[in-house]
Amino acid sequence: MDSDFDEFLHAPARLTIVALLAPAEWAEFGFLRDSIGTSDSALSKQVSALAAEGYVDVRKQAGTGGRRTLVRLTPWGRGAFVRHASALERIAAAARGARAGHSEEV
Repeated sequence: MDSDFDEFLHAPARLTIVALLAPAEWAEFGFLRDSIGTSDSALSKQVSALAAEGYVDVRKQAGTGGRRTLVRLTPWGRGAFVRHASALERIAAAARGARAGHSEEV
């Protein structure tokens, strides 16, 4: 297995969250929930797991419309995502190369 492959980050829900956070400075919890199409509780569980491992920061903000929860990748989390994405690209490239080396018979 590629040494940059991150088993923890590879879980579909967590990988989707960090992919959505990658281009943003901060993202609202509601945006993440709606983009992923999950429940508040399921997203909260994944965000908490990511925060506990140091991938994301979470900030609660009081405003005129009520309380907002904001999430962002930490510098370490951003690097972990880049390394993991690169590992996935290398794995896919190796699979494509292996396939190209075999001729298919009809």
